[in-house]
Amino acid sequence: MTETQIEQPQLYLITPSEVDLSAFPDQLAAMLDAHPIACVRMALATQDESHLSKAADALREVTHARDVALVVSDHLAMVDRLGLDGVHLSDGAHQMRYARKELGPDAIIGAHSGTSRHDGMNAGEAGADYICFGPVRENTLGDGSFAQTDLFKWWSEVIEVPVVAEGLLDTNIIRTLTPYTDFFGVGDEVWSTDDPVKAMADLIAAMV
Repeated sequence: MTETQIEQPQLYLITPSEVDLSAFPDQLAAMLDAHPIACVRMALATQDESHLSKAADALREVTHARDVALVVSDHLAMVDRLGLDGVHLSDGAHQMRYARKELGPDAIIGAHSGTSRHDGMNAGEAGADYICFGPVRENTLGDGSFAQTDLFKWWSEVIEVPVVAEGLLDTNIIRTLTPYTDFFGVGDEVWSTDDPVKAMADLIAAMV
């Protein structure tokens, strides 16, 4: 993903942690056909290499047919072997230099930096193509910390590396962060609904 001059943030779609490969590729295709998705992250919880490989093959067929990039969460060694476009590092501040060396300059490499401006800056300096901050609103998970609007505002004014807002998005948060983020990372917010395509449309409508 590259930073471009656009009127509103782009969409970065995140898969559910578990998917039914008999149904999800069609759901993904419907989403990509309905909305302008910039990139898809395969974020499966499984550590089963065979299942990950099958999922990557199925999702790559859908995304690449539509010229949409596909990255995988953390499994750096799978990127080249499975013909993926890059990797999303959950702990990017500590792995970024190694990942960039292994995958080369053309791969998409992103980093999740939680709520830490410091970690985000370190990952950006080490070669990240984008930095994710989130969750973006108060919650009872983990230590309850969240990335506040001031962090996105500061980043957008000072740092050139594109920033992604993700985690617990809703229409109010999207409306607030639209001026300060390059991408919205959307996942469970749509996949947990009965109609993911419509749910995405509702989120897009909030980018005003």
